Amino acid sequence: MVPVASSVTLKTAFAHSAIEPFFTGGSASVSEDQTLLATACGEDVVITDLSTGQRKHKIKGDGEQVTTLALSPDGKYVVICSRSLQMRIFQLPECKLMRSFKAHDGPVIVMHIDSTSTLVATGAADGVVKVWDLAGAFNTHTFRGHTGVISAIRVFGQKGGARWQVASGSDDTKIRIWDLVKRKCVAVLEEGHVSVVRGLDFSSDGSLLISGGRDKVVNVWSMKNYGLVKTILVFEALETAGFLSSGILTSKISDQLIYTGGEKGLVRLWSVESGEEITPEQATVQTSEEVGVFDIIYYPSWNDLIAVLSDQTLVEHTLTSTDLPIVRRLAGNNGEVIDLAYAGPVDGEGVQKYLALATNSPEIRVISIETQSSVVLQAHTDIVICIDVSIDGLWLASAGKDNAARIWRWTASGMEDTDGKEHNGFQLYATFKGHLGSIGGVAIARLVTQAAYPKFLITGSQDFTVKKWAVPLAADEPVEVAKPVFTRKAHEKDINSVDIAPNDEFFATASQDRTVKIWSVEDGETVGILRGHKRGVWSVKFSAYDKFVVTGSGDKTVKVWNIRDYTCVKTFEGHTNSVLKALFISSGAQIVSAGGDGLVKVWDVKSGECNATLDNHEDKVWSLAHRSDDKVVLSGGGDSVITFWEDVTEEELVRQAEADAELVEKEQELSNYVFRKEWRNAILLALSLDHPSRLLNLFRIVIAENAEKGSIIGLKEVDAVLSSLAPAQLQLLLRRIRDWNTNARTATVAQRILNVLLLSFPPEKFLEVEDIKRTLDALVPYSERHYTRASELLEESYIVDYTLRQMDEVLMTKIDEM
Repeated sequence: MVPVASSVTLKTAFAHSAIEPFFTGGSASVSEDQTLLATACGEDVVITDLSTGQRKHKIKGDGEQVTTLALSPDGKYVVICSRSLQMRIFQLPECKLMRSFKAHDGPVIVMHIDSTSTLVATGAADGVVKVWDLAGAFNTHTFRGHTGVISAIRVFGQKGGARWQVASGSDDTKIRIWDLVKRKCVAVLEEGHVSVVRGLDFSSDGSLLISGGRDKVVNVWSMKNYGLVKTILVFEALETAGFLSSGILTSKISDQLIYTGGEKGLVRLWSVESGEEITPEQATVQTSEEVGVFDIIYYPSWNDLIAVLSDQTLVEHTLTSTDLPIVRRLAGNNGEVIDLAYAGPVDGEGVQKYLALATNSPEIRVISIETQSSVVLQAHTDIVICIDVSIDGLWLASAGKDNAARIWRWTASGMEDTDGKEHNGFQLYATFKGHLGSIGGVAIARLVTQAAYPKFLITGSQDFTVKKWAVPLAADEPVEVAKPVFTRKAHEKDINSVDIAPNDEFFATASQDRTVKIWSVEDGETVGILRGHKRGVWSVKFSAYDKFVVTGSGDKTVKVWNIRDYTCVKTFEGHTNSVLKALFISSGAQIVSAGGDGLVKVWDVKSGECNATLDNHEDKVWSLAHRSDDKVVLSGGGDSVITFWEDVTEEELVRQAEADAELVEKEQELSNYVFRKEWRNAILLALSLDHPSRLLNLFRIVIAENAEKGSIIGLKEVDAVLSSLAPAQLQLLLRRIRDWNTNARTATVAQRILNVLLLSFPPEKFLEVEDIKRTLDALVPYSERHYTRASELLEESYIVDYTLRQMDEVLMTKIDEM
């Protein structure tokens, strides 16, 4: 007996959208209106809508790693430099390449565009500073003087102002001030740093310059006499430093604040007047110890700043208070997605708005689907392998290589609050310790108590045991549970997956020993063993609609099992690599599976056929989840891509029905045109329908039945139709001519049509046709063959003519003799 839900529309068509990596480290830049974000993603550059987190453009790279980039403050240009030594300037929003050229003799390391979006200054590994006109894409200044790699650069200038300067810092520890009007170096600041200078910024009026370096100090310089005003000890190697607008977070207009970021991963604020830090200690960014601040993006018109972290995360802080509350966190690259689940409470439409991700790290990321803002849950000390979410979405369980399982509770405030600050959403509730190996599977009780607490937790580990844990009730602080309800030796090899039945009476474990076992939740006794897979079993999942489970294995198969008699009722074959995840959808009528081949497949449980193969991953697909309304399937893989597969079967059926009805109408309309001999309309309609045989017959009829003087085809109106084709129609007709030209029986028609086209359109028109080279490459040899055959026939006709004339002469001679 196979589980089949009655009156369920099978899902056969899916539309997909994805959360893809947009930042893999290096440079990031934001437009002043905070609408566009440009980030380096390997060799490419991604332009993202900062408000929604949605990708707008992807600019392909030139084959080399991007070294730096800059987005103009007005959002009209993006400048990209790479290790190929090429500097490319693109115009937005169409991403049109304005110019590509070699900017320096070494890779460009740093770049800055002035506040008016007029000039861009570049500093390279060759020690040279150059200034470029952004709109014209030409070099205006070249400055030499540094003896090391340029490590920091800043342009100062105001629209209509007479003072334009560039400050540059180098690993020679010196800072040089270049006057763009005088076109020379006006000062060398060389006694302030003993290590690489990484951050430079001018005050709003240009009277002060600050410099921050890896020597753990910030120096304040006067731009009037180019003297050192103050040195501020920051006690961390800095990567960036800059001025905040006057009056922000201080009542004294004269007291300016500066921000710094460096190896500690902190965004810190300092008073220039007192030289003291004003950021309270509790405001430190909660990140791993090795994560540092690579850059801080800030404009004077902003009331917030964006920290670019070395873990490829962008963190937005509001400047409403000195503790710098985090407003938003964007993960540029989620890493390898090992497991995922919908999480958080359901909204008014009955769906959950957040995703919980296990991403090959000790941290769990909870992402808002709408804005892609994320928070990080930190408690594990090693990689998190598996997660599970309760039916109501308010409880999250996690486990991993630290041999511990943890359960998290959704807080009332959630991830966003009315104060505009970031909240964690989930708070640690309890920790369960007792396993001696990594935990490969975790599951939360499907039913909750009247107090909305899950009753228990099941974990399966590489120590071959399975444990049931009681979840403590009403814990005000995170508690540690060391004693399980029971422990059972479950398998002979690692346990990869655990799942609990919808009624909480049974749970299942899948193992590398090629078996799946069904257990009683009450006493932990084995009630059934599922044998049949030839390799380790990676996934097991109960059906919510009948007593069946689905399993996925390293033997590349998916199996459905009846847990009444523990027999296999159906096997699905189609994956070319291990099946890593499988679950029921469509009220149990279908199964969705994911494999190491990077594919997601949807199966019809009753027929065993594959209804759809979904491909949007370039690496193993480790995880699957489906939304509570059963309209979206979620997949995550080793390529860091999270794909939303939305069911559009009903829309596709409606669209197909409409298309079929329209096709019938057009077929009848075409027949009417042919009957009335309205060749012009008939040819255009046959072209739009893409009916090669009907179109060929139309041309044959026109050629055979008509011979209008001055027409190549036979009718002048048909010649006129061919000479007025749109580019898309011309491309389609050329492909048909290419095909007809390969056959001697249809080549005459093809050559006549080609004759009309060549006489009607200039060469430039043909160059606009997509893939014209391949089309012409196919036309030329066959045309030459037809021409050769026609020439040979013509030569043979001369022999026939000669023979006939000779016969006539002989005949006339004989007649004369008579």
